[in-house]
Amino acid sequence: MTYTLATTVSLPWAEALERTREALAAQGFGILTEINVRSTFEAKLGPEAADAVGDYTILGACNPALAAEPEMGALLPCNVVVRRNKGADATTVEAIDPQTMVQLSDAAAVNEVADDAGTRLRKALASLGDATK
Repeated sequence: MTYTLATTVSLPWAEALERTREALAAQGFGILTEINVRSTFEAKLGPEAADAVGDYTILGACNPALAAEPEMGALLPCNVVVRRNKGADATTVEAIDPQTMVQLSDAAAVNEVADDAGTRLRKALASLGDATK
């Protein structure tokens, strides 16, 4: 089983990042956290490590209406990665597949939430493909 949903778009990294934020918002997700991995690598490991990782941001997306079990909060927010290697001509956007949560709970509500979140994340990623046309 793959644990991510992904798309690759022929947008510059900064534009892909902004459009990802917009696409998530259109599906009811807010961004709770944002981690600039490149900047973190540069600060902690130096510029060569930052160059090796490329442009890389992790967005912590959350849709509070989809909260099913309080314990599932340990798995949230849903991480969405926008990354582009140095010299690449495309940007990759990946989101955690909410179906991975289903494996951790027997609750029917978790399955319903994972289905809904997965549908919303797929729609957000699909809309990014539309942005390249």
